[in-house]
Amino acid sequence: MKWTGDLAHFPYPFKDSTYRYSNNSIPMKQPFCIEVTPSYKKEMLLKRKLLSDHPERCYQSLPHSITGQWEIVELVIDHLVSQYPQHFSVEKENNSWIFFNKILDEKVEFIFGDENSLSCEPLFFISHHVQEDLIYMRQRDDDLYLDAGQLCFPANWSLAFNIGMKFKNIHHPIPGFKEEGLDQRILQFLMRLEAGTPWERLNWSLMAGDRLDTSLETFDQWGKLRKHVTRENAGELVHIRVEVQKLFRLPRTNSILFSIHTHLLSLEQLSTNREWLQQFYEIMSELPAHIVEYKGISHYKASLMHYLEEQLERVKAT
Repeated sequence: MKWTGDLAHFPYPFKDSTYRYSNNSIPMKQPFCIEVTPSYKKEMLLKRKLLSDHPERCYQSLPHSITGQWEIVELVIDHLVSQYPQHFSVEKENNSWIFFNKILDEKVEFIFGDENSLSCEPLFFISHHVQEDLIYMRQRDDDLYLDAGQLCFPANWSLAFNIGMKFKNIHHPIPGFKEEGLDQRILQFLMRLEAGTPWERLNWSLMAGDRLDTSLETFDQWGKLRKHVTRENAGELVHIRVEVQKLFRLPRTNSILFSIHTHLLSLEQLSTNREWLQQFYEIMSELPAHIVEYKGISHYKASLMHYLEEQLERVKAT
């Protein structure tokens, strides 16, 4: 699902001409956990189909997460109404809520805190109204645990496999993450998050194709495209995939909400920005082999570099 907005609004993830794993979190300027983009309707249609067809893959929760799920519902609805009052509204009378999604022309009535007033779990319900994936991490025993999540657009990982895991175990496959002590530093950073002071970070990868659902379970459907990249089709086929991850402390449950909004930009589109093109070429030229391998770029790096070099030559000639 290619980028359809103004290129200036794409969350380009790089600041330097080299890249290494790091905790690149920064305080949020606008403290909202969601964003509505021009592709809202299209992405909601896809997301709802995935939730309907593959609920076990796209939604997981542990029984003790329900209180935290309600806290997420409140936060998300308040942010939708505050940020996009023309599209969303809510009427509250004590615990009786009526939520209006004007984009999709839907109304949902429920008793806040009463799971029986909804046809599904609270997190499952609110996931049907936002483009973001929503991950709920509960803090206890001096650690963070993945206690619930809605994940339709993962970057090659499995919610069903990771549910209930500790933070470090979830990130164990990342090369160097443990060896360099990054897992412990990031865990300590997350556990120090304060309510009312949200943070955000950008995570990136490259992929062949423009598929949002790149779950581990569907690798056989999208992974094979890596072998089809050539210098001729790289601009159209290869996309930079950027996740805008927002981190919110939930004060009542002392938990953390990760909202993850995924954006895709083809190399062809990226190459129209001269500064990005030059910087991205330098990053890819220097990117360590273990990161190239982990991000799945090794299959087509040669074709990718040929394409970027040709684009740089074209830019210099104009």
